[in-house]
Amino acid sequence: MFSEEKMMPNIIVFVQARIGSTRLRGKVLKKIAGREVLLHQLGRIRQAKTISQVVVITSLNSENDQIEMVCEKNSIPVYRGSETDLLDRHYMAAKLFKADFVVKIPSDCPLTDPRIIDSVIGLWQDNQGLYDYVSNYHPPTFPDGLDVEGCTFSVLETAWREARKLHEREHTFPFIWDNPARFRIGNLKNSRGNMFMTHRWTLDYPEDFQFVQAVFEYFSGRVDFSFDDVLGLLDERPDIAELNKKYNGVNWYRNVPGELKTVGEELYEDEPSLKQL
Repeated sequence: MFSEEKMMPNIIVFVQARIGSTRLRGKVLKKIAGREVLLHQLGRIRQAKTISQVVVITSLNSENDQIEMVCEKNSIPVYRGSETDLLDRHYMAAKLFKADFVVKIPSDCPLTDPRIIDSVIGLWQDNQGLYDYVSNYHPPTFPDGLDVEGCTFSVLETAWREARKLHEREHTFPFIWDNPARFRIGNLKNSRGNMFMTHRWTLDYPEDFQFVQAVFEYFSGRVDFSFDDVLGLLDERPDIAELNKKYNGVNWYRNVPGELKTVGEELYEDEPSLKQL
């Protein structure tokens, strides 16, 4: 599975980022405590123990030169590719950086928890030969904004070659989701219950930025605060959760009704899963 000169798999996290968000333009370069949101997130991802490298993948659009400059200034590797075909962008970057296992984390997930990254990757590592794709996102039970997905390079290559539908190209992994007879899928379930529709920790609207900013400012100076720490904060300060509560449950699935074979009402049910955290 792995190249001969390597004893360990090359596990790379690819963080997709762009300037041109229609709802919150330039969101990843907005600053909290004098530091770009993207850099806050990358600092958290780098704490994961199971990964080899973190790479930012953006598009060739000139407006994204700003992202490349910030990354270069901070010695963060960058790949630039298609604006809308995220499957192609992930595949080409994975090929260039010789990834054995490809992890996708969007840049609108600044509260990414490295412990969850390690648990999702551990589901693949600890069960060699059992899974082609692992995530905490199919179905999702963690707060929206803690997404981690990954698959082997060979499986990503298959999806890249065969996926044809727009949403399959735009969201990288739906082709794999919708072919469970071909691909072995593992999922990490949130043992605290299904929080995907009730806890919004993603960054898409101005109110989301207010939420993320409040969390980072509360944990000022710490990059290691956890999923549990944030839950504790929200218990103590429910006013923070209220900042973007009106967008709870707003996600991209609603834009492709009937297109996803394995995503429906059951997505949000508290179903048994393979492993819990």
